[in-house]
Amino acid sequence: MRTLVAGVDSSTQSCKVVIRDAESGALVRQGRAAHPQGTEVHPDHWWAALQEAIERAGGLDGVAAVSVAAQQHGMVCLDERGDVVRPALLWNDTRSARAARDLVEELGGPERWAEAVGSVPVASFTVSKLRWMAEHEPENARRTAQVCLPHDWLTWRLAGSPDTITTDRGDASGTGYWSPATGAYRTDLLELAFGAVPALPRVLGPADDAGTIADAGIVEDAATVARAGTRAPVRLAPGTGDNMAAALGVGARPGDVVVSVGTSGTAFAVADAPSSDPSGAVAGFADATGRFLPLVCTLNAARVLDAAARLLRVGPAELDELALQGPPGAGGLVLVPYLEGERTPNLPEATGSLRGLTLATATPAHLARAAVEGMLCGLADALDALGLDPRRVLLIGGGARSEAVRRIAPTVFGRPVLVPEPGEYVADGAARQAAWSLAGGTEPPEWAAGRTAVYEAAPTPGLRERYADAAARP
Repeated sequence: MRTLVAGVDSSTQSCKVVIRDAESGALVRQGRAAHPQGTEVHPDHWWAALQEAIERAGGLDGVAAVSVAAQQHGMVCLDERGDVVRPALLWNDTRSARAARDLVEELGGPERWAEAVGSVPVASFTVSKLRWMAEHEPENARRTAQVCLPHDWLTWRLAGSPDTITTDRGDASGTGYWSPATGAYRTDLLELAFGAVPALPRVLGPADDAGTIADAGIVEDAATVARAGTRAPVRLAPGTGDNMAAALGVGARPGDVVVSVGTSGTAFAVADAPSSDPSGAVAGFADATGRFLPLVCTLNAARVLDAAARLLRVGPAELDELALQGPPGAGGLVLVPYLEGERTPNLPEATGSLRGLTLATATPAHLARAAVEGMLCGLADALDALGLDPRRVLLIGGGARSEAVRRIAPTVFGRPVLVPEPGEYVADGAARQAAWSLAGGTEPPEWAAGRTAVYEAAPTPGLRERYADAAARP
């Protein structure tokens, strides 16, 4: 009988569970459940969605190991009993923008932060959210005995032991108080931000154990998971952040750059050495393999396409058709896609803008093309900020399912783009980590790669320059 592993992707919008063969990586079954909208969510919603997604995936019958990957940065605060103090502030909640600026100034500038933890705080980082809570919700801050991240909390709930909250290098590196270079917490920075040092998760290595589901000490939770199909002890892998899991899922190697078009947009690379960018554009994260993951993030990605579709009153397929009908460069129409503020560049209060609107460009096709190009120009800026000449550029994420995005991307990036077979890359990466926890060794198991399509096209003259000019205007 073959051994199965389960990978979880608890993202901003939903929870996905994939169950794969541990040896080959072949997909056996999968399930999904929605999360509520908003930039703050009570973690109980994630737990309910996880149980529903497991059930829709046919339960955990035959599964030997589970790994949970989840959205980075989310601030989960627990009291002395392990109860949630307040709804978690998610990565895309920008109310902590002022707190981030204050922290940068108080430590002596961005260079000091980059040297300390590889990254400069922005609104999305956990450290910034903790400062915001200390200032605006002091009673909740006083009640907070432990701080963890979304994947930490879900793994802990599955294990059922309040004394063993764990995390991994990748997710810990997005807090703003753990150093990828030293592999240690910077509790002095946590105290600077929060005025206290609550308990923090134990940081596990890439293939370490986080416990087992069968050891759950919370009776009702163990019973719920049992009803989903668990019949034997199920090992819990360390889990990780979503970007780290995506790198595992797509098989990224040193020399690759991955551009992910999801709720947020990211460009990240697998590296052998830690990075430190005092400009703050590049976050110097760790990955899930013992290496490092320099990453640039934009707040506005696939939802730019959703917004354009709503404006034009069309569905995703029709938006694709319209964008491909529009001329390259959209006739000079430029959409600056800062629809939810922006993280890179760090403009949390910015709004979007449309420039170059004329009688000639006031057509659905021009607007659709400008929306796709504007979103991709933001991601191209992120790719450029990494300062690399990548061996391969891999395009993934929900937005990469769009044929318009695939075909227009090389005209914006100025290089060929590889698009792996569509899949749940974050959940797949978590499943691969689960298989690694079973197999042991210094590297994750090799799974057969799916089909990859290559898209090539000449760059559109003047497009990036027009975008840069529009983005620089107030």
